[in-house]
Amino acid sequence: MPNIASAKKRLRQNIATRDRNRSSRSFIRNRCKNVIKSVQAGNVEDAEKLFREAVKSLDQAGAKRIIHKNAAARKKSRLSAMIRKMKEKAKAAA
Repeated sequence: MPNIASAKKRLRQNIATRDRNRSSRSFIRNRCKNVIKSVQAGNVEDAEKLFREAVKSLDQAGAKRIIHKNAAARKKSRLSAMIRKMKEKAKAAA
């Protein structure tokens, strides 16, 4: 445990920031999981709507450095590829 006042304050700040970041990362993971679930269910419109929400939260997290910008870009790319693949399968089946 810190003894110096500035170190005590820094510890309090780190704990608060960690909790905030943990909550944001959890929120992002849930948004991405929702997109994946709708893709697996085959709901094109629902998947695209959820994808837009996921992209927004990923961009915000990347801008605030909660996650790395490249990690956000990678997740967006993979989700969009899933949706694109689902659409191609739907076209081929129709």
